[in-house]
Amino acid sequence: MTAGRTLPTQDDVLGYFDTLSNWGRWGDDDELGTLNHITDDVRLAAARAVRHGRSVSCAWEVAVPQEMERATTTCPCAADMPGAENMPSAFHADRRWGFSSERLGIAFHGNTVTHVDSPCHLFWDGKMYNGRSHSLVDAATGSTWGAVTAAANGIVTRGVLLDIARVRDVPWLEPGQGVFPEDLEEAERRQGVRVRPGDAVLLRTGYGRARHEAGAAVGFTQAGWHASCLAWLHERGVALIGADTPQDVQPSGYDAVLMPVHAVGLVAMGLWLLDNCDLELCATTAAELGQWDFQLAVAPVRFAGTSGSPVNPIATF
Repeated sequence: MTAGRTLPTQDDVLGYFDTLSNWGRWGDDDELGTLNHITDDVRLAAARAVRHGRSVSCAWEVAVPQEMERATTTCPCAADMPGAENMPSAFHADRRWGFSSERLGIAFHGNTVTHVDSPCHLFWDGKMYNGRSHSLVDAATGSTWGAVTAAANGIVTRGVLLDIARVRDVPWLEPGQGVFPEDLEEAERRQGVRVRPGDAVLLRTGYGRARHEAGAAVGFTQAGWHASCLAWLHERGVALIGADTPQDVQPSGYDAVLMPVHAVGLVAMGLWLLDNCDLELCATTAAELGQWDFQLAVAPVRFAGTSGSPVNPIATF
C-alpha cells in the first residue's frame, strides 16, 4: 500500500518531535495538550451534530474475570453479615435485603481493553509532553504531570469516523497495512465530511470485525495510522484520535521509532489517544444514517496520577 507514495524518512519522523511540537503553545504549565482545541464553540457544534438521537458504544466489553482480577462478595441477608450487630438497630432489624459487591483490578494498557492514554503515558529521551521530566512519574504515587485527571471534566467534542476498510472495499486491513493521509482525505470525500479543529477522529481499519469473527489477535503486527498522518492531524487541529487497533501500524517502518504515533503524538503534540475501540456498531450506524460525524463523549475515571483510564466512548448521532 506504499507504492507510489513519498513517505517521510526516518529523519523526517524524528524531526516531528520538533516540527510538530506543541510545547509551550498553550503555556508552560499546560497538561491538556491537543484537548485545548476543544473550545466551548466546538462543544456546541458537537451538540448540533446530534440529529437522530441514537447513541452507540465504541468500546469492547471487558471480560470478567478473564481480563480482570475479580473478588465478588455476596450477602443474601445483610443482617447476617459479620459486624451487623454493631450497626444501628434499623440495619440488623431489616432481614429482607441483601447485596453483592466487587473488587476489581485491571491492567488496561495493551491491545485489548478500550482505554485513553494521557500525555504522561510515554517518554522520549526522558521527557514527557511540555518538556517535563520522566522523574515526575513515581512508582509509588504515580504522576504529578500529564495524568488522566487533567481531563477530569470529560472529553466532549465532535467525532468523525473515517472508515478506511470501506474506502478500500475490504472487510478489514491486513496486519502491517498502514493508513496514509490520502486515505483520510478519500474517506472524507466519499463520506461527505471534513475534519475540523477540535474534532476527535476515529479510524476504522476493520480489525473490530476480524476480532468479532476470530477473536483478538496475538503478536505485535497490526494495521493502523502511518507516521505520515501526524503532520495531517497537526495541521487539522485534531484534539483526540482513536482506532480499532492500538493506533500505530506495526511494523512502523522506522527502526529508530517503534511507535511514532504514540511517541510523537503523546510527547511532542500532547495528542490524547483512544486505543482499541470497537467501531463496528458505530460504522454500521453511520452507514445506515448516512452520517459520519456525531457527538463523542469520553469520561475517564479520575484515577489520581495515572497515565490513562479504561473508558466507554459514546457516539451520539
